[in-house]
Amino acid sequence: MKISERRAGNRTEVSASTEMSLMEHLDELRNRLFKVVVAYALCCGVAWYLYSHILAMLIEPLARLPVADQILQGGQLIYTAPTEAFVIRLKVTAFAGMVLALPVMMWQLWRFVTPGLHAHERKYALPFVIVSVVLFAAGVAVAFVSLPKALEVLAGFAGSELVLLPRAADYLSFVLILIAAFGFSFEFPIILLGLTLVGVLSSRKLRDARKIAWVVILILAAVITPTQDPITLMIMAIPLGLLYEGTVIAARLMKR
Repeated sequence: MKISERRAGNRTEVSASTEMSLMEHLDELRNRLFKVVVAYALCCGVAWYLYSHILAMLIEPLARLPVADQILQGGQLIYTAPTEAFVIRLKVTAFAGMVLALPVMMWQLWRFVTPGLHAHERKYALPFVIVSVVLFAAGVAVAFVSLPKALEVLAGFAGSELVLLPRAADYLSFVLILIAAFGFSFEFPIILLGLTLVGVLSSRKLRDARKIAWVVILILAAVITPTQDPITLMIMAIPLGLLYEGTVIAARLMKR
């Protein structure tokens, strides 16, 4: 038991807090990971059942291209190996399961770090989970908005003499990487706010680093986006920059 004293004027406040041992931390981590794995397995089961709907949603940006009739064979993608269909289903199911299990993952993460926070900081648990999910969903939405234009730009480099005939595995890998890049990059305000909560950053530091932050955002957007075209880059960079500005405001409202 660790006893800490804080003086406020002539009054001394004595608070008691339990200090967890290394084994208790490891046990807590194991319990949290177990819950995450169970939730992920259940969500993968749901994604396996909804596979056809998820696949149709992933193909939809390709179907919106002007030359979609030439690209898609009867509105469908092709695969060229007997085992490829099973691998594709596993890949799509694993990714969709992760997306569906994200709220549980973020909640378990917060619960794991909660013992190291003060009582007034623990009230941010529910907003933390909700904002994390909303930001990831916003990133996915932006990815779907940018996909048709990005595909059109990339296909345009080939000229009229060549026709895009993507294999299902190649196309879906491209789409899933793009979605993951947008979804997880939109989570960076949560990281910044977490650092402000523990005192590593402050709203003043974030304001002072504004110009550097915008440059870093542009560089990261150029590196993260697999299409490497300026349109997709700006579609990612501008929302990330606005999210950074929103993080500064949120840090000020939290008086950090």
